[in-house]
Amino acid sequence: LLPRAQRILREIEETTRAIRDLSGQVSGRLSLATSHHIGLHRLPPVLRAFSQRHPEVNLEIEFMDSEKAHAAVAQGVIEFAVITLAPEGSAPRLEAREIWPDPLSVMVASDHPLAARNHVSIEILSGYPAVLPGVSTYTGQILQQQFQACGARLQISMSTNYLETLRMLVAIGLGWSVLPDSMLTGELVALELEETRMQRSLGYVYHRDRTLSNAAQAFLALLDGAAQRSSSPLQ
Repeated sequence: LLPRAQRILREIEETTRAIRDLSGQVSGRLSLATSHHIGLHRLPPVLRAFSQRHPEVNLEIEFMDSEKAHAAVAQGVIEFAVITLAPEGSAPRLEAREIWPDPLSVMVASDHPLAARNHVSIEILSGYPAVLPGVSTYTGQILQQQFQACGARLQISMSTNYLETLRMLVAIGLGWSVLPDSMLTGELVALELEETRMQRSLGYVYHRDRTLSNAAQAFLALLDGAAQRSSSPLQ
């Protein structure tokens, strides 16, 4: 009975929200999920603008891995999520939109044996220990596919899904990793991976069968504006 009871409660909540939204006001509770990396590096300007424009909205933000957030949206637990989008696309009943392209590079410490190279191959990387996101994550899957295509094997000495932690582990010389270009610092060296350019997509997902609240629509409109600015040649 539990899934049915949860579905009934969600329908009651959505009906109450739909009636409230008839007024056209942007108010009430807005629940969204995001990853730690996006919450730290991408969302702050959007959150600031939203809170200034719509102070009557009570924001509830849950930080979780993108894969878990994706599942939560599919199950109707949260309205939408701002996450790393699935490489193979969203579930059939989910709508996804890219907001920020996120190029990835192989990174090593400045004193790492590979630091003197301008580029590396999968075969070369396979000979050195790596510190990487879990292979169950979307970022981990992107790298895993590259290695499998070359018949190479990853040497994973340590794994964590927190990219800031991975950057620290790389900086102290515990291995190479794949990180967003935006995380490059003076203590790291970015290497070009031969014959490929790795990139992930950051954006939002929501359920097609759910009516988005006025607050959710206003928030997504701000994200769409951010997408337009990031694609402008003047940026």
